[in-house]
Amino acid sequence: MTSSSLANASATEETQPSRQRAWVEVNTAAIQANVRALRRHIGPATQLMAVVKADAYGHGALAVARASLEAGAACFGVATLAEGLQLRRAGISAPVLVLGNLTQPEELRSCLRWQLMPTLSSMREALLCQNLASGSGRPMTVQLKLDTGMARLGADWQEGPRLVAALQGMEALELAGLYSHLACADAAPGEDDGLNALQQQRFETVLTSLAEQGLAAGCRHLANSAATLRGHGQHFDLVRVGLALYGQPPAAHLAGVVPLRPALQIHARVTLLRQVGAGVGVSYGHRYRTSRPSRLAVVSIGYADGVPRQLSNRMDVLFEGRRLPQVGAITMDQLVIDATDAPGIEVGSMVTLLGEQEGETISPLDWSERCGTIPWEILCGFKHRLPRLAVPPDPGAPLPPGPESEP
Repeated sequence: MTSSSLANASATEETQPSRQRAWVEVNTAAIQANVRALRRHIGPATQLMAVVKADAYGHGALAVARASLEAGAACFGVATLAEGLQLRRAGISAPVLVLGNLTQPEELRSCLRWQLMPTLSSMREALLCQNLASGSGRPMTVQLKLDTGMARLGADWQEGPRLVAALQGMEALELAGLYSHLACADAAPGEDDGLNALQQQRFETVLTSLAEQGLAAGCRHLANSAATLRGHGQHFDLVRVGLALYGQPPAAHLAGVVPLRPALQIHARVTLLRQVGAGVGVSYGHRYRTSRPSRLAVVSIGYADGVPRQLSNRMDVLFEGRRLPQVGAITMDQLVIDATDAPGIEVGSMVTLLGEQEGETISPLDWSERCGTIPWEILCGFKHRLPRLAVPPDPGAPLPPGPESEP
């Protein structure tokens, strides 16, 4: 093959992501439906921030950001400078808050240039921003984070009024928001030892003090997905929605509060079928042996793609709406399923690892419970050698209408 034909082949592959091996399918109609449902839940007085950090929890940041904007998201949350720059370079001009701490002058200079909002946790970052923005011709927009009980990022909540006053006195800075983060928002009722109420009380104490001093702190926000679903008491001016944006409840007791549609499915192809007898060991270590003559299907996805090896012999896949058990150790690039009871399966058949088929569903929560982890880790674990394919809206599943008065 000539260099020209190689280049043409490469261009074709880049513009037509492969469904030949394994892939992540993202339903942007579901993202839009979730944004609209969440906005109806929070009401017109509260805005919605779409949290698209970690490549939108593995869904693809740009596709999710565009779908969220179309459905009425007001702004975005990212974790790193690079994630914010990705949105800006794609032409997305909505406000972007960098939720992680940026400590280096060059990082903060990029925020000024690209109009990204850094999170401040101390006067050190505030002074850096003030010095960088002075003489630039425009103020640097920032938000202040308070630690009300998470013991992670943020200034001590008791320092909140003093820091807000100091920031208001810096001519080169514009304080656009004040926020905190809940440590136990997804806890079942009565299982958080009162921490949710305590954190809210501390946050409101700061807000009361600011009001008494006549100090404005911009947009006030506290709620993540769990607090958004749990009730309206912690919504304030804006909610930061991550997991719920993607159609996944943060905890079982919060399922059904808002009608959410899972947006992600994981599919892979069968690449080989083999007939074996009873007593045959399968995959590394022979951690599984067939109990009967079996038809085994090799599926082209493994732990290097994000399927946890801990699920070996503990997961199913879907084929034609039927669950088929995975057998043997999950390997780097392959896994094996017992297709004995699925005579219709053949080389090239598509199976679904996460998602829905004919009313049968396998969710990230199913996987996380078996692995002893959380759905967030499952979703963020899918590697980028799996193409992300955005599915256009399904005309057979119209989006629910937005509220008559949208923010």
